Amino acid sequence: MGVGTQDAFQRLWTPHRMAYIQGENKPTGPESGDGCPFCEIPAKSDEDGLVITRGEHVYAVLNLYPYNGGHLMVVPFRHVADYTELDAAETAELAALTKQAMTALRSASGAHGFNIGMNQGGVAGAGIAAHLHQHVVPRWGGDTNFMPVVGHTKVLPQLLADTRRMLADAWPAA
Repeated sequence: MGVGTQDAFQRLWTPHRMAYIQGENKPTGPESGDGCPFCEIPAKSDEDGLVITRGEHVYAVLNLYPYNGGHLMVVPFRHVADYTELDAAETAELAALTKQAMTALRSASGAHGFNIGMNQGGVAGAGIAAHLHQHVVPRWGGDTNFMPVVGHTKVLPQLLADTRRMLADAWPAA
């Protein structure tokens, strides 16, 4: 069948993913002044930057291109690429905010489990390798369905602004 020809398939368009595929919001180089989004986000309001909470050394922010609803990242304010470059206070707060993220996601969305991790370096899959960030991806029993397998599309049932507000409201006190 040709393009535009009627068939039995419904289409779920996700044009926002094309921005990611084409490199939107990617830094032009390795330095913080090279358009690093993780360095720019803290200057925005929490709502505009999708920031859920801010600590002294790190902050939690929703992933603009999430794998699952509620996918967030814990990011140091300081522009460092490698986990070994964090100082003791940054390392401790990154761990503490990761635990708080799990608590908030369980409370707000009933997450059953999590994928938590860092991709260190471009060859390891880091989309923005120059600025360390830890992913916290909530998971639910049965959350993998035919859409990602057949359609290479993830269906997210909530707008990012609404997810940010829900998680900020559910964030536990430090």
